[in-house]
Amino acid sequence: MFRRAFWFTTGAAAGVWATTKVQRKLRELKPDALAHRAADRAVETGHRLREFALDVRAGMAQREGELNEALGLNAPVDVDPPRIAAQAPRPQLGGAQHPVERPHDWREDH
Repeated sequence: MFRRAFWFTTGAAAGVWATTKVQRKLRELKPDALAHRAADRAVETGHRLREFALDVRAGMAQREGELNEALGLNAPVDVDPPRIAAQAPRPQLGGAQHPVERPHDWREDH
């Protein structure tokens, strides 16, 4: 009698365990769960690529500094480009000179 009760309980527990395992796997394989997992991995990959790019930039700046020092090119760099004195004024939109037209509405044709 105890033997039968033991094996019955063991079988019931194994059935509950297997059913739970299968249900979890089915939930993981639903399209929305797969899309969520893919989005998470894409975001994680984006973070890794950003960190890599920052490391590359830091290495480039360090190496550029070493090369400039080795070549004696430590002069300050002018960041602003030179401005052209004779620039033509930009035309202003609107006003009396240039009337503003409404965009064409395709629904008016029918």
